[in-house]
Amino acid sequence: MTRGFIVRLHVLAVAAALGVLPIRALRGQELAVDTTGAGALIDEALNRSEVMQNLQYLSDVIGPRLTGSAAARRANDWTLERFKAYGLDARLEPWQFGGTWTRGPMRVRMTAPRAHDVMAASWAWAPGTGGATVTGPVVRIDATTPDSFAVHRGRVKQAWVMTRAPSLVWNNDGPLMTAADSQRQRDFFRTVFTPFRDADSVTRARMQQFANDLPYLLRRAGALGILVDGSKEHALLNMSGSPNRILPLPQVVIAHEDYALFDRLLQAGAPPRLAVSISNTITRDSVPQWNTVAEIRGSERPGQVVIVGAHLDSWDLGTGTTDNGTGAMCTLEAARIIARSGLRPKRSIRFVLFTGEEQGLIGSRKYAEAHAAEADSIQAVIVLDNGTGAISGQALQGRTDLDGLWRAVLAPVARLGADSVVNRNKTGTDHLSFLPYGVPGFNFNQLERGYGHTHHSQSDTYDMAVASDLVQASAVMAVSAYELANLPGLIPRGERSAPTPVEAVKVSDSLIVKGRGAN
Repeated sequence: MTRGFIVRLHVLAVAAALGVLPIRALRGQELAVDTTGAGALIDEALNRSEVMQNLQYLSDVIGPRLTGSAAARRANDWTLERFKAYGLDARLEPWQFGGTWTRGPMRVRMTAPRAHDVMAASWAWAPGTGGATVTGPVVRIDATTPDSFAVHRGRVKQAWVMTRAPSLVWNNDGPLMTAADSQRQRDFFRTVFTPFRDADSVTRARMQQFANDLPYLLRRAGALGILVDGSKEHALLNMSGSPNRILPLPQVVIAHEDYALFDRLLQAGAPPRLAVSISNTITRDSVPQWNTVAEIRGSERPGQVVIVGAHLDSWDLGTGTTDNGTGAMCTLEAARIIARSGLRPKRSIRFVLFTGEEQGLIGSRKYAEAHAAEADSIQAVIVLDNGTGAISGQALQGRTDLDGLWRAVLAPVARLGADSVVNRNKTGTDHLSFLPYGVPGFNFNQLERGYGHTHHSQSDTYDMAVASDLVQASAVMAVSAYELANLPGLIPRGERSAPTPVEAVKVSDSLIVKGRGAN
């Protein structure tokens, strides 16, 4: 750490103690951060927290909250009542969802070259086998391009198809990676991701179209279904899917250990055979879903708002605790903290629990679209959606002109470990829905705390939550929201772009953990 930076931190600390941190934004706008309420908010957060009792009810009593399910609506109703109990004005805002999917009983069993029960789960918004047991060999093909698929097309009839090599899953308890191991891992990810990333826009569009078409090409060629590597260790699975892409044939996520086993057996000349039975239910008619919305009205500029958000929906293999019950309950707790502190923000603070995030940010996109006329009155959107870890600071989402502002906002919570400000583009969560409208949107950085394991898997349960981290995160969110609400002016708008139509949002079949894609 350089001496100049130490001096700067000292100046910030003194200014925070005095209650005002003057920050000059890039475009000449003076944004003085009033920190005088931070102490009361931190005290309420650290000494009278209700975040864990709320998280336990959401996780254990309501359980997983797949968008379109009855449990998702129960979560909407329960959070609505919790917000009201904390003294906020609250409501449910409806939006239309493209169809429901219900997971039914399933079994996958390897019958040759030996008997073995396979750890697996159906991909969401994929059909089943109608409850019938469907048997066939496993084949692995190269389906990276139309030409490579054409070579292998004749092999997929009446077979369960692997379209990729096994992922490289490293044993973290084993020896350290060698240089050769690291190179193999780089080569694998280069093979999977680099061709798409480095392609020009026309080629990228063709590659995306082929990826979308592939399940239909496989069905026409007579394939029984698609096998996907779970890409995690210790038989953890990775779930995804969306009604924006209802699949025409079964797609099954296989535990990495079994997926890699299949590949080794194929190479050894002992091809495995599977017996698969899946019962799923899909409805294609649009159905209403809801975002839970609550507000603390501003004392001076009530028409301008700071949005604090997280997604309430989850996948259904676990109970959706760290993705994203933690973020949702920290949002609820931030509302309680501010309401119970007795402080009155100058702008309104609106708390939004979005649904449909896991299917392509649909609920937040619908919300942003419905409130597009208000975009210039939204001070900022701040969300929490990277697991149970404590907030370490803020990612600027390319807004380097706001570096000083965020350092000033976080100065009162520096003693809680939330003082890092870095220029990272966080991907895959609800703040992105507001960026096309010019609204400054941010997703806090968090400590990892095993998020790569719990994310979308059956281990995403209440016992993975870290209480002290969530108390800290709630405090940081409350302080940040209150200070943003009290800024003397609006944060400069970002660049506007045409919003992606909700119907065009696609969910990738590959494992890309939220927030990591563009770090």
